Amino acid sequence: MAKTGVFNSDSTAMEKVTELIKTELMKLVNSIVQDENCSVETIDQAQDKLYALKELQLCKKSLSSLKLKECPQEFRCPISKDLMKDPCVVATGQTYDRPFIQNWLKAGNRTCPRTEEVLSHIILTPNHVMRELITKWCKSQGIELPDPAQYINELPVTEHGHERFLSLLKSLSSTISEQKEAAKELRLLTKRMPSFRALFGESVEFIHQLLGPLNQIEFHPDLQEDVISTLLNVSIHEDNKKLVAEIPEVITLLMESLKSGTIETRSNAAAALFTLSAVDSNKVLIGKSGALGPLIDLLEEGYPLAMKDVASAIFSLCLLHENKARAVRDGAVRVIVKKIMNGEYVDELLAILAMLSSHRRAVEEMGELGAVPVLLSIIRESTCGMNKENSIAILHSICFNDRTKWKEVREEEKENATISKLAQDGTSRAKRKASGILERLNRAVNFTHTA
Repeated sequence: MAKTGVFNSDSTAMEKVTELIKTELMKLVNSIVQDENCSVETIDQAQDKLYALKELQLCKKSLSSLKLKECPQEFRCPISKDLMKDPCVVATGQTYDRPFIQNWLKAGNRTCPRTEEVLSHIILTPNHVMRELITKWCKSQGIELPDPAQYINELPVTEHGHERFLSLLKSLSSTISEQKEAAKELRLLTKRMPSFRALFGESVEFIHQLLGPLNQIEFHPDLQEDVISTLLNVSIHEDNKKLVAEIPEVITLLMESLKSGTIETRSNAAAALFTLSAVDSNKVLIGKSGALGPLIDLLEEGYPLAMKDVASAIFSLCLLHENKARAVRDGAVRVIVKKIMNGEYVDELLAILAMLSSHRRAVEEMGELGAVPVLLSIIRESTCGMNKENSIAILHSICFNDRTKWKEVREEEKENATISKLAQDGTSRAKRKASGILERLNRAVNFTHTA
């Protein structure tokens, strides 16, 4: 019978990941239920979490089945001694299961575990033939083999791995070439292995060491990109969010990185602010730091790679009421309305605009910038229910704030019955807002007739 140690390890990791996903899903569901202005992105994220839970259950079922089955010796990984799920070949021609050989290499080893030969390179080549043979065997045994892309790699950091981690941090204060090499490796480690992200949470000093190269006078865009990307990866870990954001230099350096460096650096800086803003206390810190200004500037520049990360960060920060005022003050309404008029990232930006429509000055700006015809056009022509909902919510706020806008709405309704159609076919919130506008229009007509 095959040994089951690796499966016990996988099961423990999966349980941890499952609990994390359930916690995140609960937050999203609460947000959807309690906030009538919740965005379509929040709903999509909840759907993604449900899909991830489904995939985890399938993987657990598959792994449980594998515990009970015998498998041929040649299908077993020389390191784990269990059935390989993602076989790959190293430089010596030996085949290993990818997560286990990756862990071996990331621990600083540069030899083949089986032959003990020094590896001429550390490129891992997929062994498609072996994968096909294993897949056929699994099929014959009634076993569902997980897709390599869905295989969860949550292997713990070994003692050698921990030593390598400390060595890389130390190298960040060495020569430029050593800094670059260390930063690149830390970026890869924290991207691929959640356990390495967790290591940064063990000491504030580790974060200071990571950020050390960004305090240098000489500017190296590639080094900055790797450090900021590593910081993003570290911030993904739930237990790190509060610790990372409360280090004063973190938000300052992220703000600086929003303004300069490669576009990937700027995008990842925005993504890091979005990730950190998941904690309410961090929303306060980030808002007070003045980060919304640089985020809005980057949004205005319109780099496609950065747009979704920037929009997500702004949306998340504006869930806090005082940050709405800061966003309005920093020109968010002007930038967003202009981009929506140009048909750019309408879904994401309408969600932000709908959130800002609870702020009086924001609503005044929307009216002044000519948002009403654009919103009516979206309601009339869009096939997206959430875009229609956000548009009518914004329109409702504008019209009830500025009576001069009723003429445009009345003409649109007379010509196309746009609001009436939405009151019949829209989402529950859209129907409510549309009915409110229709009621006001009807009152105005009745008042005129009576007069």
